[in-house]
Amino acid sequence: MNERVVDFLHAEHDNILSRLDTFLRIPSVSADPAYSVHMNEARQHLAERLKQIGMQNVCELDGGGEAAVYGEWLGAPGKPTILIYGHYDVQPEDPIELWKSPPFEPTVRDGCIFARGASDVKGSTTIALEVVAAYLAVSGACPVNVKVFLEGEEETGSPTLGNIIDRYRDLLKVDAVLSADGGRASADFPTINTGARGNGQLEFSVRTADKDLHSGRYGGCVRNALHEMATLVASLHDVNGAIAVEGFYASVEDITPRQKTDTAAFPFDEKAFLGDVAASHHGEPGFIIREQLTLRPSLDINGMWGGYTGQGGKTIIPNTASAKLTVRLVEGQNSSDVLQQVAQHLHSHCPAGVSLEISNMFCGAPASTLSPAHPLVRAAETVLFNETGRQAAHVRLGASVPITAVFKEMLGVDTLMFGYNLPDEDVHAPNEFFRIKSIGEGLRGWSLFLEELGKYPVSAFSTPERLKQ
Repeated sequence: MNERVVDFLHAEHDNILSRLDTFLRIPSVSADPAYSVHMNEARQHLAERLKQIGMQNVCELDGGGEAAVYGEWLGAPGKPTILIYGHYDVQPEDPIELWKSPPFEPTVRDGCIFARGASDVKGSTTIALEVVAAYLAVSGACPVNVKVFLEGEEETGSPTLGNIIDRYRDLLKVDAVLSADGGRASADFPTINTGARGNGQLEFSVRTADKDLHSGRYGGCVRNALHEMATLVASLHDVNGAIAVEGFYASVEDITPRQKTDTAAFPFDEKAFLGDVAASHHGEPGFIIREQLTLRPSLDINGMWGGYTGQGGKTIIPNTASAKLTVRLVEGQNSSDVLQQVAQHLHSHCPAGVSLEISNMFCGAPASTLSPAHPLVRAAETVLFNETGRQAAHVRLGASVPITAVFKEMLGVDTLMFGYNLPDEDVHAPNEFFRIKSIGEGLRGWSLFLEELGKYPVSAFSTPERLKQ
């Protein structure tokens, strides 16, 4: 049956591209309230598509923010029920002047579709939906029971995802989650995502005077807010790149032998990785780059501002300066505890005469890990080995996918990320793109994967032995 589905998808390829283009033209930016009308447009578009392909109980799941779009097909009694996750929101297009083509007008160049959201994650979300559509069109049935959950707040940290799950807990009962988000680590080497780092955000500011001061009248005798901010920011790391916040590493779990083996098995050219972005290596000593990226925590300043930044000069001493930072967390760390440690560090390093305010603290999702023995992992290994003839390497994401931890904590189910986007596709940046070749690969991969999952009994998804590392 699978080959009939694959043949159907192959014949539908141009139509699938056309539907993806329509999806990409919707500027569904969740971070900016000015785009709310387009967020609603995206929901209506997806709901209509789910109904077209034969999904039932199509509706919006509202948690007080941007609603998720839901649909289900439960016509496979005795088979596992899989929640297919994707998200329809995208990052803002800024800086728009750096785009070579309009960000919300899909443009094909060199075998790639350029548009905001093409890689993250409308391309892979479309792949997942089209595979379900193909099964229902060809045979009237899927190999597993399917529930589709398309989130609208992933790009803003999923702030109301917990509310949605609380309100619709019974509707969202499943055996496992298959995510279109997450992506592949390599175009050439088969990989399976078995985890992701957690995250957290913090914004803070310093004040050194009641107002900006004339640098001729006050220069040399008062504190400068930007100078103090620079000193504070510099104190967060030591000269070698390790995080200098007291207690930051205290609960970090050691890298396991299996994780070291998997990391070493993945072909990774450190020189090319850095050379591609003209950067130099700097980070926590004692670990290779792949370990630093995926198995160790990080802390980064994302923005810092204050004083005069317009054209020409302005001879002032700024009285305020602000900064935003994020942390990426690993197993054992709790974002609330870590951010409190960072806040305490900032307060303890703030000198007398300078006031410090923590203006925003967002405690994001913890790190997530999927057991190598889980049916999701075993099924993915089988599919990738049959397709490539090579054993897939288990890899972790350096980025954060909140749903992996949230679904585990609130619903007790595990998530495998099985997206088809690749690391070099400029997600969150100008000229984001998605390879057209990946669409064909993804359609075949997802169809094979659903077939393989259908071979597992429901009991396999809750057997204690599968939790063992």
